[in-house]
Amino acid sequence: MEEALLFEQGAPGRCGVDLPEPSRGENRLGGLERTGDIGLPGLSEPEVVRHFVRLSQKNYAIDAGLYPLGSCTMKHNPRLNEKMARLPGFADVHPLQPTSTVQGALAVMDEVARWLKVLTGLPAVALSPGAGAHGEMCGMMAIRAAIDARGESRKRILVPDSAHGTNPATAVLCGFTVDPVPSDSRGRIDLSALKAKLGPDVAAIMLTNPNTCGLFENEIREAAAAIHGVGGFFYCDGANFNAIVGKVRPGDLGIDAMHINLHKTFSTPHGGGGPGSGPVVLSAALAPFAPLPFVVHGRQGLQLVEAPNGEHGGQAFGRVKAFHGQMGMFVRALTYMLSHGSDGLRQVAEDSVLNANYILAALQDELSPAYPGPCMHEVLFDDRFLKDTGVTTLDFAKAMIDEGYHPMTVYFPLIVHGALLTEPTESESRSSLDQFIATLRALARRAKGGDAAHFVQAPRLAPRRRLDETRAARNPVLRWRPPSPAQAAE
Repeated sequence: MEEALLFEQGAPGRCGVDLPEPSRGENRLGGLERTGDIGLPGLSEPEVVRHFVRLSQKNYAIDAGLYPLGSCTMKHNPRLNEKMARLPGFADVHPLQPTSTVQGALAVMDEVARWLKVLTGLPAVALSPGAGAHGEMCGMMAIRAAIDARGESRKRILVPDSAHGTNPATAVLCGFTVDPVPSDSRGRIDLSALKAKLGPDVAAIMLTNPNTCGLFENEIREAAAAIHGVGGFFYCDGANFNAIVGKVRPGDLGIDAMHINLHKTFSTPHGGGGPGSGPVVLSAALAPFAPLPFVVHGRQGLQLVEAPNGEHGGQAFGRVKAFHGQMGMFVRALTYMLSHGSDGLRQVAEDSVLNANYILAALQDELSPAYPGPCMHEVLFDDRFLKDTGVTTLDFAKAMIDEGYHPMTVYFPLIVHGALLTEPTESESRSSLDQFIATLRALARRAKGGDAAHFVQAPRLAPRRRLDETRAARNPVLRWRPPSPAQAAE
């Protein structure tokens, strides 16, 4: 059933609400009055509701089933979190309220910060960044401020070749140059290559641990000591903190800065263009440069430091957001922390690693693991099992849609040819994993059995068939009302 745009469904005379005719007051528009219709569609309430419900039914969601995207941690969002975030006083708090009227909100921020410091073993945290990449920028700006304060001009950032793309992008955005470090045959950073690149111009390393191959960097302490030995800093991408939360404190590994995606590790909803949250924990060396604002305990209760003063924030590099961060995300994350407790958070890491290794053990005879041995919270396969079948990684992923699954992350990390990266998270039961495993085994056997046509034409059962993604990326149609029906069809 084709779903037309709201603008295409609208017609004059339809309206879902009755509004009183506004009184005619003084015209203060200065000649800027509207001369034509505003252009909004006319729709009844049922038409609007049905439109958005139908759209939602065409979407895949974590509430519908296992969401195997690797490196995204698509875990279940407990409904308790949502209930707490909707409590009066949290749901309607305003960032411009006097601090005396928002002591509860500041207490939530302070408690979230305390938990993050305890879990990471680092002494300071900036809560305001709005997502992971924003947190990366915050951490790297703190590193740049610390380097500037020493009167140095270090410009080189070491980045593993398996890193998230935001890492080198963030480094360049902050005025650094990127020097890639290769991975070894085990899928981990090549320590000898790293040490060979060290020098007085190295500002920092940006390393993900567990890394994007789903493996723990077991030489991380030696890497940290080496980078510190030349006066550099250690930035850790915390996107995969879900695999080690409650088990490992990043501060004990020699890390100076790390962003934490609350929407991953602590189950606040993924933004999808909306609210995210990426707090950054900082070592003692970087804590003085933490951005404003931050919460402190004052003589009159909790206070929000929004400008440098003689006591706080004197070396802050500035601020990264207009206000204080995402209050709704803080409430959800704290609810998750308190409802799990320290033992529950530790089990989160244990179960996420167990689930990934369960998938690895069940599929390694049909699919081809990218690296030998157990994994962490993500299992990574390559496309060797599809050799000579006429089926590509993309074909395999598209066929998963017809089986009722969103595809896993494909072609990432880039250092693995035809990569298929799956993160089941701790939310999944054994039965849901077994169903997922059975589906992938059946698809792998079908591909090896010579039925390439089934894969090349997939998906058949989705609201949209196979798209020309290259053409769509190069020639996107960004107008809802094209000049002609022919262009609309394109």
